[in-house]
Amino acid sequence: MRTVDRIRAARRRDERGFGLVELLIAMSMLMIGILALFAMFQTGILQIRRASTVSTASALAEAEIENYRAIRYDSIGLATADITPIPSTDPYKTDSAYIPASLVTLPKCPAAPPCTSSLPTQPIPAADGRSYRVDTFMSWQAVANGRDVKLITIVVRDSANASKVWARVVSSFDQSTGL
Repeated sequence: MRTVDRIRAARRRDERGFGLVELLIAMSMLMIGILALFAMFQTGILQIRRASTVSTASALAEAEIENYRAIRYDSIGLATADITPIPSTDPYKTDSAYIPASLVTLPKCPAAPPCTSSLPTQPIPAADGRSYRVDTFMSWQAVANGRDVKLITIVVRDSANASKVWARVVSSFDQSTGL
């Protein structure tokens, strides 16, 4: 029996501290889980903030297009004098919507200049407290029946980083409808 007691005593000695090691492992695993959960919440907050910015920018772009829908077709145009001074390296002139050979400028408008109060690029404050850069592009586009329509592209950019585009809306305006 003495041998059995020695074996039991040896086992008890080997198990001392085993609870502490288990506790450290469990705490480490719990910490990894908490950090992963924190990272998930942080990513979620960033995505919500980005979605809010995109929604606001889209609303601004749609409002600008609606402003053009509210005026006569003959009054839609941009002043050449407003487009010319924009540097060639500016995102306005490097955008795919900028087509110099096809610009709709004020000489095409029969009304006295300026036909519209639109500028090619302007800062607009939004309801979210941020300011956005709104770029307006106007070009001629040929349609199937041979008429040209005015194609208006509104690009809403980040005011701090003009190369970051938040929203882009394109609409065509046909002379036959007068709108």
